Amino acid sequence: MGFLEDYTHTLNPYGGCAFGCSYCYVRSMPVAAFREEAWGAWVDVKQGAAELLQKELARASTKGPVRIFMSSSTDPYQPAEYRERVTRSLLEAMAETPPDFLLVQTRSPLVTRDIDLLRRLGGRVRVSMTVETDLEEVRRAFAPAAPPIAARIKALARLKEAGVPVQAAVAPVLPSSERLPALLRPVADRIVIDDFEMGDGSGGRRTKRLGLEPLYAKLGATEWHSPDAWRTVYERLAAYYREDELKISRSGFAP
Repeated sequence: MGFLEDYTHTLNPYGGCAFGCSYCYVRSMPVAAFREEAWGAWVDVKQGAAELLQKELARASTKGPVRIFMSSSTDPYQPAEYRERVTRSLLEAMAETPPDFLLVQTRSPLVTRDIDLLRRLGGRVRVSMTVETDLEEVRRAFAPAAPPIAARIKALARLKEAGVPVQAAVAPVLPSSERLPALLRPVADRIVIDDFEMGDGSGGRRTKRLGLEPLYAKLGATEWHSPDAWRTVYERLAAYYREDELKISRSGFAP
């Protein structure tokens, strides 16, 4: 993923991801390819992560700005976090020794549990909530184990009301309706749009190997399986957002 070049560190509280989204580029990477279990069926908990982070923050801060992307290959608020609280422990460490910038990338409403810590980070943090579609039938087809769209919208509203900087990530672009912009406008003043070609780090080759075409066909939405589909979403959002509020791919994930 090219947008990780804007960061000095990536932080993954877990290995694997129980959401198991069908389009996740990590499915085709070595971390998943050499496991016997299917992607989405296994999760490794990183023990002692907060202590390691504290040491790394102390060391890295003496060498220059520290910019952290959490997470690049797993959702930091997947179901295991309810019990393990690894992500919360990492935020506690960062609240004590703040990085220059932290991006929290998630699709889980559980992030609202940590509003107290996110507020302590102030303008150093941004929560990026994935809202790849507004259609539940599409979400169920591509990511049946992921949280419902309505719950994510409510989470964005809670975060914004609490003063936590947020953005909605329409990433990857999936089939959606003309109602998507009106759904996002009240809860997010910043939007990033990304698709498979721009966002999987290989010009779409990794995603192509996943064979998603049948899912589009089953939904009767083959026109969305196109490199230009993101432009449809952009044009719809442009009627609700200023140009400086709409970001494309890497620029939207940058600090």
